[in-house]
Amino acid sequence: MIPLVKKLEEAVAFLKTKVTAPPKVAIILGTGLDALANAVTDQVKVDYADIPHFPKSHEGRFHKGDFLFGKIGDTNVVCMQGRFHLYEGYTLDEITLPIRVMRRLGAEYLIISNACGGMNPNYRKGDIMLIEDHINFTGVNPLVGPHDDKLGIRFPDMIEPYSHELCAKTKAIALDLKIAVREGVYVGVLGPCLETRAEYRMLRSFGADVVGMSTVTEAIVAVQENFKILGVSIVTDICLPDALEPAKIEHIIEAANEAEPRAKAIIERLVKDI
Repeated sequence: MIPLVKKLEEAVAFLKTKVTAPPKVAIILGTGLDALANAVTDQVKVDYADIPHFPKSHEGRFHKGDFLFGKIGDTNVVCMQGRFHLYEGYTLDEITLPIRVMRRLGAEYLIISNACGGMNPNYRKGDIMLIEDHINFTGVNPLVGPHDDKLGIRFPDMIEPYSHELCAKTKAIALDLKIAVREGVYVGVLGPCLETRAEYRMLRSFGADVVGMSTVTEAIVAVQENFKILGVSIVTDICLPDALEPAKIEHIIEAANEAEPRAKAIIERLVKDI
């Protein structure tokens, strides 16, 4: 078995032959932020399938499978067009490998976006929520197992996984653009089935405002890697136990598309300011 550190070294060495300018900002383009790729200039794309030790994306109809390097304004960026999920059967090392690679390429800031279900009764479809904290309810942790100091500290402190400074900057930008944003708690679950009414009640009682199937394991590794993190969730369906309706993928995509121009405007401005 190849050690994770060795895999990282080989993946990073390969990518450095494709791009010369180190990225400052890394962005995971989840559902609802795909259009941000259109703001990237001087584009260089690298297919995940060509990168040593990278898994192959299974969710091609929702997510592409490549790194997009370039600039937003004067800021060098790397965007993940496609992420990996626990419910697809990937290992935790596979899911979080891109996070570690982007950090070693030079990125200091990480913007994680996702689509989610809104459990807070004040939320509506298409709302943009900045993640102020999260609950890991996936049942797993990507830092479990033998530790190598080259990956970061053994016991990273999760007192502020999402940067208060980045969140404040983002709120100020949204206010200037006259775009409403919310702040709340994201709970990450395994998936891929959606939750029962009883489960929504339980998750809401924990203090979570939205629920999704990504982000938390990525954020945990990003904290260990000493990233400054901003989390952005797009509410694509409403999960109120006493008013629950069957979720339809076309409605979820429609809600994400409705929010996309607003989310893109905010994040594009933030990256330029960084």
